[in-house]
Amino acid sequence: MTAERPPMRPTRDPRVTLDDLVEVLLNKGAVLHLDLIVSVADIPLVGVSLRAAIAGMETMLKYGMMRQWDEDTRAWVERSTARRDLELRAGERHVAHMHGGHLLEDGFQTTWRPGTVHLTDRRLVVQRREPREVLWETELAAVRAVRPETERTVGGELRTRLRVVLDGGEEALLSSAEPEKLRALLASTCPGPLETSPSHPAVEGDDGGRAVFEGHLWYHEPRRGGPLWRGGQGRLTADGLVWKSPLDARPALVLPADDIAAVRTVPARAPAGGGTVVAVETASQGTVTLAADEPRRWAESLGSLLGAPPLPSA
Repeated sequence: MTAERPPMRPTRDPRVTLDDLVEVLLNKGAVLHLDLIVSVADIPLVGVSLRAAIAGMETMLKYGMMRQWDEDTRAWVERSTARRDLELRAGERHVAHMHGGHLLEDGFQTTWRPGTVHLTDRRLVVQRREPREVLWETELAAVRAVRPETERTVGGELRTRLRVVLDGGEEALLSSAEPEKLRALLASTCPGPLETSPSHPAVEGDDGGRAVFEGHLWYHEPRRGGPLWRGGQGRLTADGLVWKSPLDARPALVLPADDIAAVRTVPARAPAGGGTVVAVETASQGTVTLAADEPRRWAESLGSLLGAPPLPSA
């Protein structure tokens, strides 16, 4: 005779917190199987049979649950955004949108006008939300070529623009937060044959963005209250050095190659724990101090831009 199992009773672990519960639900999930009968005076009145799965959306989608709801919701959000920002024609489908702009060249002025680049299955539109205005627009059937061009911004940063060539030779220069993605989408969406190979040379002195040396680099950034060491990513090309912190939207340091006068290593306390830093003498910014795990290698790479080895250590 099988011994009767004791009834299940709720238990409480005082060490379990709400964070633990949320972590389990989001990462693993929980499945509830509940059969409940509500009785009054030993007379069953209400029966409840519950089968439920509780988990984070990523877990749900991983196991194929609520996938259709997720796809429908994402499509609805995309359509709502498109309707709010861009008035679609009857039957027109919104493909993508991203931050960008259009270069206005009307014979009197040349200026970038920022906005949002919208791509539909019929049009390419650059539109500004406030005040609401279409800055530039074309039918996709009129697009004949999309050519990437590299240019240097006012701050010295290299940016890729897209030159759109239309029927009749008309051209427009566009900026985009994701130029390569936009070019690929145009190549797959435009109805006619589309030339996407670059035909305009890059900025003079540019080597196509190929890095001579790159890696983690510390920059002794000048501040009002005194210089401060900041960690970030350094990228050295034939054009010069660009340094950017992951917290910054734009590079905080841009050193063109023709601005570098001399490079040397000097003994000093570095944030990475070493006793050597790299001092870069520039014509416009004075002495720029850098630190790295391999200061000698950075100094030699920077010195190679001068056509000579770096100055000996002080």
